[in-house]
Amino acid sequence: MRLLALLVIPLVAAVAAYLHHGAGFRNAWLLAAAAAHLTLVGSLWVVPGPPVFGDWLALDALGLIILTVVTILFAVVALYAVGYLRTEAPRGGRAFVTCLLAFLTFTSLVTLSHHLALLWVGMEATTLTLAPLVFHRHDRRSLEAVWKYLVLSSVGIALALLGTFFLAAAQVDGRPLLIGDLVMSAGTMQPSLLRAAFVFLLVGFGTKMGLAPLHAWKPDTYGEAPSLVSALMAGALTSCAFLGLARIAQVMSAAGQAAFMQPLLLAFGLFSLVVAAAFMIGQTDLKRLLAYSSVEHMGLLVLGLGLGGSGTYGTVLHVLNNGLTKGLMFLTVGNVVLVTGTAHVPSMRGVLRRAPLSGALLLAGLFAVTGSPPFGPFVSEFTILGAAIGQGHPWLGAVLVVLLAVIFIGMARPILDVLYGEPGAVGSGPPAGGLRLAGPLVLVLLVLVLGVYLPSHLRVALARAAVSLGGVVP
Repeated sequence: MRLLALLVIPLVAAVAAYLHHGAGFRNAWLLAAAAAHLTLVGSLWVVPGPPVFGDWLALDALGLIILTVVTILFAVVALYAVGYLRTEAPRGGRAFVTCLLAFLTFTSLVTLSHHLALLWVGMEATTLTLAPLVFHRHDRRSLEAVWKYLVLSSVGIALALLGTFFLAAAQVDGRPLLIGDLVMSAGTMQPSLLRAAFVFLLVGFGTKMGLAPLHAWKPDTYGEAPSLVSALMAGALTSCAFLGLARIAQVMSAAGQAAFMQPLLLAFGLFSLVVAAAFMIGQTDLKRLLAYSSVEHMGLLVLGLGLGGSGTYGTVLHVLNNGLTKGLMFLTVGNVVLVTGTAHVPSMRGVLRRAPLSGALLLAGLFAVTGSPPFGPFVSEFTILGAAIGQGHPWLGAVLVVLLAVIFIGMARPILDVLYGEPGAVGSGPPAGGLRLAGPLVLVLLVLVLGVYLPSHLRVALARAAVSLGGVVP
């Protein structure tokens, strides 16, 4: 019943928030649903919930990790949203809170779905719930961004649907499209149809992840959406899209098709890193800079998955680290943008003096997002790098080190300019208050803890998730 409650609670709250005209009631529904969802997910770490609806809804280790990313991010975004919407009246209203809660419903559905058609439905629904949030400002640039997001995401999800059809056609035994049955009967599948299914699902879910060259929607969408929406997209939505790709990777590994799968994953991963590095150099818009950082980290995820072995463990850990770090960065940049009135780097200088706490969080976020110690992304990126070198790909390890160094420089130069440069334009708002700072503070602490200590329950879940994807624990 707890698995169903994870879907029902935010859905009921979404309807209730839309029916209430008072902002106080809407905020109460938002915070209550976020707290209840977080509590339920916490209980699933202690006592797992049984599958429901004939295994259509179930929770394995990988799904639990990504569900945890979703619920933590949503909880901090809910707190942030209450403070944010106070400054956004009259634009903030019923539709905004309703779409946020609907997004929580459908991302939860993706993480719980063990039927690939149901997972596809959840991914498509997330696209529809986010579109009104991207268009929040109702101007020409946000309209252009939302249309680009809808068109490219729709193409991607259509290709994923075609891949799902190929997978169903390839299956000979077992219940159609159920993950457990697909893995058990993988050896009997028709190889040509299974390979076609993988290619279409890689392109489809890769578009939702924002892998290069399928990333064209990301810079505009992340740049124009409110920062709290960008945080959910970069941290939660991309993690759910990765889960869709990981599901087909499970089947491919079980079918003995790793030799076909891995070169494609390595190519997409390496190309994403190259594109991110190229476009981050000289970037003067802070939110678009973070969009290309997201392209980089999606590349790292599929790169680790393509390496296999301990690289798969690094990928699973990096899903958690990246989700929390992206939330930290976008919420912090959102605070800075509200202070300075712009995301244009030359007009944001001197933030460390104008908003010291937000500036300190931005500095910590810089080191976290670039994989510097002692933050969590350093551990997961180092694991992926170690897998590249230890599994007979020293050239890939060398290229990866060079690209990460270029990306560090591309990120550090504009952010340090924002923090320490001479102040430019006069700020348009006061420094962030308690609600807009609480979430980033929680996230920076979590990312710091993950860099120095992994709780025993989390270590076990990471190991199980890596093994389920054909990897090993380093």
